[in-house]
Amino acid sequence: MRVLIADDHELFRDGLRLVLNELGPDVEVVEASCYEEILSRIDNGPVVDVLLLDLVMPGRIWTDVLRSLKERAPSLPVVILSASEDRRLVLEAVRLGAAGFIPKTSSSRVMLSALRLVLSGGVYLPPTLIDEPSPMSAHAQDPTAALAGLSHHGVPLAEHGDVSPLTPRQREVLALLGQGKSNKEIARILDLSEGTVKLHVTAILKALNVSNRTGAVVAASRLGLANLNG
Repeated sequence: MRVLIADDHELFRDGLRLVLNELGPDVEVVEASCYEEILSRIDNGPVVDVLLLDLVMPGRIWTDVLRSLKERAPSLPVVILSASEDRRLVLEAVRLGAAGFIPKTSSSRVMLSALRLVLSGGVYLPPTLIDEPSPMSAHAQDPTAALAGLSHHGVPLAEHGDVSPLTPRQREVLALLGQGKSNKEIARILDLSEGTVKLHVTAILKALNVSNRTGAVVAASRLGLANLNG
């Protein structure tokens, strides 16, 4: 497994490298210290299994780089590492296709758990996002709530229905997606085949007009399903 660390602080990269060694003996860590170096490694280097991306580095705006990465390597999981836990940044990163957002204040245990989740096909978001107030109060107080209500096509999710188009089983699957569970974990929890879970996920994405699991996670949070137990 090859992990690309992209951060312009050498000391942080050194510390993160030590943490990543705990993922297993077969982990290979490569590094980049600027955005251009990231893109060069993606275009010309060996295949990377996951990218850990700092938001603040010299060279380019991180949103443009994330868009470029999704165009160049759409299947590459990109996990944002940030000193900020601002909800606006988290939601914008997820909207642009990030598979996770890990605050730099996280413990090594949390970081490793988050990476294992992402590598298994899940999505990790910090509890500060999942535990936001209800959508009604958020719209009244939080100007970033508009981001949570947008699909990946920039269309308000409410225009395509609330949770009513979903069956009870799909609501259960969506709740577990909102908790960052992988298809395999959802199948085990709900006693379904993994193929059946994939069909439910496809139906959920279509009903909510989102293009991937990260969009479903935001939708689950917005609809108050992120903390349901099924």
